[in-house]
Amino acid sequence: MPTADPIRTLTRQEREKMQVQATPSAAAQVPYKFVNSLAATYMVSVVSASTAELLTYPLDLTKTRLQIQGEIAAGKEGVSSAPHRGMFKTAVGIAKEEGVLKLWQGITPAIYRHIIYSGLRIVCYEYLRNNVLTKDSTGHLPLWKSAINGVTAGAVAQFIASPADLVKVQIQMDGKRRLLGKPPRVKNANHAFLKIYREGGVRALWKGAIPNMQRAALVNLGDLTTYDMAKRTILDNTKLEDSHLVHIMSSGVAGLVAATMGTPADVIKTRVMNQPVDENGRGKLYKSSLDCLMKTIRNEGAFALYKGFLPVWIRMAPWSLTFWISFEHVRHVIGATSF
Repeated sequence: MPTADPIRTLTRQEREKMQVQATPSAAAQVPYKFVNSLAATYMVSVVSASTAELLTYPLDLTKTRLQIQGEIAAGKEGVSSAPHRGMFKTAVGIAKEEGVLKLWQGITPAIYRHIIYSGLRIVCYEYLRNNVLTKDSTGHLPLWKSAINGVTAGAVAQFIASPADLVKVQIQMDGKRRLLGKPPRVKNANHAFLKIYREGGVRALWKGAIPNMQRAALVNLGDLTTYDMAKRTILDNTKLEDSHLVHIMSSGVAGLVAATMGTPADVIKTRVMNQPVDENGRGKLYKSSLDCLMKTIRNEGAFALYKGFLPVWIRMAPWSLTFWISFEHVRHVIGATSF
């Protein structure tokens, strides 16, 4: 019988021994693996997004009111007749006429939305960046791949979260209906959800989903992609370390780009979602997001697509700043790797 090669046996044993020694204990691995897991990333992003939403929500409500204001197609149907106001007067008007707390009207579905949307967009972006898309020789994604990543993450997350966004928009506009002497459409988030479902079925919960996805794709192209690229550019071309200063600079750029790219789609999304529907659940004002786009430009001019831009930008900047500072800080505290 041929004997086993002692050299091969020894080599195998040494290799196995070295592998065991190089591998940390199971107890040491678990915390590190968890804090860098998709589940941990999801939870951190939800907490960070909820914090940012609570702080900046009044600007989101103001933005929504401004986007509906002067909607000529709605005026022809007798839906809207509120006077024109600027951003400041709109916000003050809400506080005076409806109460200060009404500036947070719709915050519940907004938080519901971020539990789904913000968690999924970050997880999706990070997963695609780290595991699917091929990086260049520097170990980073090229700009065009990062752009595709941001668009994909935003569209997928927003499609899933679209019902919560629909409920939020309808609740936000109910204060205006009361001022016009019209009965409120919904009482709260749960009532709004059930009402939409009963009137149009499951499909009705995704009314405006297409412009919503278009907006989210553009916003995340501006936010996720820009933040990722800006942060990498700053770290690669300056002596700055990965710190709050770098996070502030990167989020500032991301907020401006996201607002610029996302406002037109946001206007269309808001109008499609807010329009009344017939007994079959079809919109009375617009057949589709393209129809809304064409009517808005034809009736009000191209600049109408940037109604609410100032509050969008003013909100997007502190929202992006609060989110990214919180997100990066919490990850650092728990020992996770930086975004």
